[in-house]
Amino acid sequence: MNKTVNQLSLLSVVIPVYNSEESLPNLCNRLVRVFEDMGMDFEIILINDCSTDRSWIQLEKLANDDSRVKPILLRKNVGYDSAVMAGLNYVNGQSVVIIDDDLQHAPEDIPKLLSTLTNGYDVVYANFLIKEQSKFKNLGSWFNGKVAEFMIQKPKDLYLSPFKIVRKTIVDEIIKYQGPYPYVDGLIFQTTSAITQIPIKHHKRVFGKGNYNFIRSLKIWINLTTGFSIVPLRIVSYLGLIIAIFSLIFGGYLISWKLLSGIAPEGWTSTVFVVLFIGGIQLLALGLIGEYLGRTYLNINNQPQFVIKDKINLK
Repeated sequence: MNKTVNQLSLLSVVIPVYNSEESLPNLCNRLVRVFEDMGMDFEIILINDCSTDRSWIQLEKLANDDSRVKPILLRKNVGYDSAVMAGLNYVNGQSVVIIDDDLQHAPEDIPKLLSTLTNGYDVVYANFLIKEQSKFKNLGSWFNGKVAEFMIQKPKDLYLSPFKIVRKTIVDEIIKYQGPYPYVDGLIFQTTSAITQIPIKHHKRVFGKGNYNFIRSLKIWINLTTGFSIVPLRIVSYLGLIIAIFSLIFGGYLISWKLLSGIAPEGWTSTVFVVLFIGGIQLLALGLIGEYLGRTYLNINNQPQFVIKDKINLK
């Protein structure tokens, strides 16, 4: 085993859990086997985000059998990133792995991520060259990646994978964020630029079905665009300026036509189109401003990211 890996004596794993009762025993057993083979101390923190199946019962059993398994039960469903934040608040390891609960991320690949982290990086992402998931999810991941390039200056060739390893020093900075709508990857890019990725195989889902849908994709996009950038406001401002200039030019054209010909130009359809277009832009701008103001209001009122109902093997 590499000596540089030995220097990181405790490793924490954070796993958001939602309706994964079938995969949890296999996942935890494989994680334990990997870390014991590496000769590392570890803790597995699993955050049950109000699953509707028997996931919490499975977690209780796993925790009773092994004190290194540390489940957290949330009082209400808060979504992926908030669940991850709940787990990050309890990690003790010098390095923290974030991994999904569906076994599409193989625990056996964690040593590769850890070894790369010791080369001076703060964060190492798993880069899935072939993704074993639906075309819709691939499309959503691609779209959010493109938005991230524009909003938070994500490198074009970097895939924002949910499977990653992060240094504890970066986690300590991430959990300082107290807003009700966290976006973990956005917080990472606000904290460090020492980021890389390595190729990792993405596996087919064995149990259950995916929880990714259009609503979740939309929430991620909104968190990214309004939580970590003011670019949307600037776009609307520039668009408003362009429309104002266009309206001034068009108004001058109409006045000139009237003065030169003595006849008011006809064009009811075009007039209605312009009115509707400008009205639509105004509504978009108001909605965007409302989103920013709403988030500010919730921050001021200290809406929590998560509320813990129960936890096992954790202080």
